[in-house]
This record gives sequence, structure tokens and C-alpha cells, in this order.
Amino acid sequence: MTTHDILYRLSETLATRRHADPDKSYTAQLFAGGPDAVLKKIGEESAELIIAAKDGKRLNIVRESTDLIFHVLVLLASFDMSIEDVAQEFRRREGISGIDEKKSRTR
Repeated sequence: MTTHDILYRLSETLATRRHADPDKSYTAQLFAGGPDAVLKKIGEESAELIIAAKDGKRLNIVRESTDLIFHVLVLLASFDMSIEDVAQEFRRREGISGIDEKKSRTR
């Protein structure tokens, strides 16, 4: 199994949970809470990742990164998006300096 496979399968699973029973699915509970519920979890998981990184414990960094990525994927699914949308943006940015890419954004 590749990184690509697991992220794409997870994205597909999350999309199916949008209309699942919140009593039977944690992800469905997040969707039922609307974007604010998902954003709150992203904030919590971001803070936990920062703390794990400050502690420097590899296992905790991996676990908190996984939690954060999961919740970002839930956010994407809540907007009918998936990891493919993010992958396309990575492809677009490939080979472009980060400085140049940032300058090219219109706000």
C-alpha cells in the first residue's frame, strides 16, 4: 500500500460519511456540526502537533500529524473536495520557488 492509496481511500471513505448516521460515525458527527465543528478540531489538532513537536517525540509527532491530516481531509470533504484537489495544487506548484509562488497569488 502506498501513501497515495491510503490518502485517496480515506478521502473516498470520508465523502461517504457526509450523510451517515452521526450516532454511528465520528466523522458524521463532525459533518453534522458544520464547518465550525471541523475547524475547531483542526485548531485543537494543530495545537497538539505543535506541543508534540516542541517535545520532540517522534511517535507523538506522527500521531498528532495523522490527526491533523485526518481533520483537514474531513474539512475538504465537507466542501465536496478531496485529497485530489490538494494533489493538483502540489502538482501546479512543483518546480516553482516558494517565494515566486507566493508572489503570484492574487488576493
